[in-house]
Amino acid sequence: MNDPSEHHRDHDHQSKGQSFWRSRSGVTLIVVLSVLGFLLIYEHRAHILGSGLLIWLPLLICVGMHFFMHGGHGGHGSDGDK
Repeated sequence: MNDPSEHHRDHDHQSKGQSFWRSRSGVTLIVVLSVLGFLLIYEHRAHILGSGLLIWLPLLICVGMHFFMHGGHGGHGSDGDK
């Protein structure tokens, strides 16, 4: 009927396959950080808009995306899908 080793194997497969960012804790962390980021920007909008840092924002976004988006295919010089 129900083999305990089979249940253990299925449980291990589920726990390894789920990402932290898709768990309840991960989603909560994303929401809290988003709200805090919005409030921080809202309260300091005069400093941000008046400082000239807004000119550098597209460059910083490109560099950040380059570093953080390479996790999906293995980075530079790899075959990607192995």
